[in-house]
Amino acid sequence: MTNAQTIYGSVGAEAVLTEQPDLRQYLTGISTSFGYVLSDKNGNTFYTDTRYLEAATAALKGTDIAVKKFEGPLENLLKGYKEVAVPLSRTTYPEYKRLKDAGLKIVDSDKAFVNAMSIKQTYELELIQTACDITDKAFVTLLDKIQEGMSENAVAAELEYLMRKLGASGTSFDTIVAFGKNSSVPHHETGKDKLKFGDIVLIDFGCKVGGYCSDCTRTFLFGNDGKHGEFVKAYGHVLNAHMVVKEKVTDGTTGREADAFARDYLKNYGLDKYFTHSLGHGIGVNVHEHPYLSPKSEHSLKNGMVFSDEPGVYFEGDFGIRIEDTVTLKDGQVLSLTNSNKNLTVI
Repeated sequence: MTNAQTIYGSVGAEAVLTEQPDLRQYLTGISTSFGYVLSDKNGNTFYTDTRYLEAATAALKGTDIAVKKFEGPLENLLKGYKEVAVPLSRTTYPEYKRLKDAGLKIVDSDKAFVNAMSIKQTYELELIQTACDITDKAFVTLLDKIQEGMSENAVAAELEYLMRKLGASGTSFDTIVAFGKNSSVPHHETGKDKLKFGDIVLIDFGCKVGGYCSDCTRTFLFGNDGKHGEFVKAYGHVLNAHMVVKEKVTDGTTGREADAFARDYLKNYGLDKYFTHSLGHGIGVNVHEHPYLSPKSEHSLKNGMVFSDEPGVYFEGDFGIRIEDTVTLKDGQVLSLTNSNKNLTVI
């Protein structure tokens, strides 16, 4: 049974219409900028335009998803149906109104997608693991190439080149490279600042393979100038918080409980107030998806889920530290999918 039929069976509507690029990719396994997947009791059809028709036909040959040219308008695809399911949280009001004006009863497909996408199938785990392997290899290679005077942009470009060279189709998100005090901004915009001896370096990066993401953050020192005593102490605490999560999270742990494992550990050292974001998020076709590991999340973590473990502390105008791995739950235990060195590195 394909993902499209799984979603259709879970929703229970007369038909399921999926247009959103990430959800469409989840159903078809291919990335396109346009198209509709329509599922009903008779099967599944991917409607797209001439830009993708040949490639989609080849990619979906032998599956239970037919490929047809979209002739338009959308209402023509839905003639004969009385109800159609769409992901309401991802549907704009004009799109919703268009379906209503066509006389259709609207059903929500959101929950079916969340439930299906949050538990990874074997092929999904394999693609994510490959993306994580590339992430690890690229980072290790990068460390030997970083030189004083390089800009944040140059380091980001080198890392992205290495990931592509190793087989990635692209990045999971815009690579973050932060030197020195820039590391205190959790989502710093990579820029032109030049690397100096003694700088703290924070790099948040990931790549895509087969449409699936990796996500990793490493923080290290570019030379030891003997001026980073507080940083070194804080780094040890963040690393321990990261490891506590891996030791304590199990099948059935909620996102709130997982976040608290790290936050409570950091509180012992007065660092919890500097942990200004949540512990983690689900990873798959999207780099941020269900489940969420945050102080308010009651999402239950289950075997087969993939998510990030990324505690961090940020001292405004001074420095920041984040240590992140992509992990999964297997047999009730956390298994790390990114595995490059997390001990404090000085290059």
